[in-house]
Amino acid sequence: LDEIEGGLEDKGPYQNVFLQECEIMNNLTAEMRRSLKELKMGFDGELTMSNAMESLMVALYLDRVPESWQKLAWDSMRSLAAWIQDLQSRYEQLTSWTNNPTDIPRCTWLSGLSNPTSFLTAVKQVTAQKAKLPLDSIIIQTDVTKKMEAKDLEGEAKDGGAYCNGFYLEGARWDLEVGQIVKSLPKEMFVPMPVINCKGILSSAQDTTGVFLCPVYKTQFRGPTFVFLAQFKTKSPAARWILAGVAAVLDVGE
Repeated sequence: LDEIEGGLEDKGPYQNVFLQECEIMNNLTAEMRRSLKELKMGFDGELTMSNAMESLMVALYLDRVPESWQKLAWDSMRSLAAWIQDLQSRYEQLTSWTNNPTDIPRCTWLSGLSNPTSFLTAVKQVTAQKAKLPLDSIIIQTDVTKKMEAKDLEGEAKDGGAYCNGFYLEGARWDLEVGQIVKSLPKEMFVPMPVINCKGILSSAQDTTGVFLCPVYKTQFRGPTFVFLAQFKTKSPAARWILAGVAAVLDVGE
């Protein structure tokens, strides 16, 4: 991290976000190595088994994320095996960023950030700085593209925004042809959303006509994992989706 920060002449909002994410990852992986090494020493008889070591052992046996790791990690409802896969994917995104820290990825995997709210705040900060407006007057506007994969994107996001992916709709689905939220098909639990352009706009310029303000959460647990409200176009009244409990979720792994 010191080497990356030293090479950044001008550290902007996006760089601050990714540096914070790298620090979280470093702290987490350091604790994972430390606790696993300690547990192995306990198994080898070099250390007396403590309550923390026993808790780690039981969590590993039951395929659950150990509490000491969860405290330093992100909100997740995954089993340990799925959580490790998620960890590796997050690590790959951060590694990709450190290769070119002056820019953000063409498409940021928002689900892969421990604090996605901070990234969206960075989007608003960049907009506020360019337009010389107070930050509290800016909100996030979500424009859903027709691209399902980040690799299909051509060029950078327009209007000073940032392409983001990793959204899943629960309780409804996105019709790619008409570009609107529609009723989900039978047995569809979670439906992946296309890439979304998240950009900052003045709150007074927001148009809610034919729009469902969809709550976005980090996990299926919802509640305390709320991130922000996304604007999705709809022909049906927004009340229909509200009554159906429709929401977007960033992490749906088991």
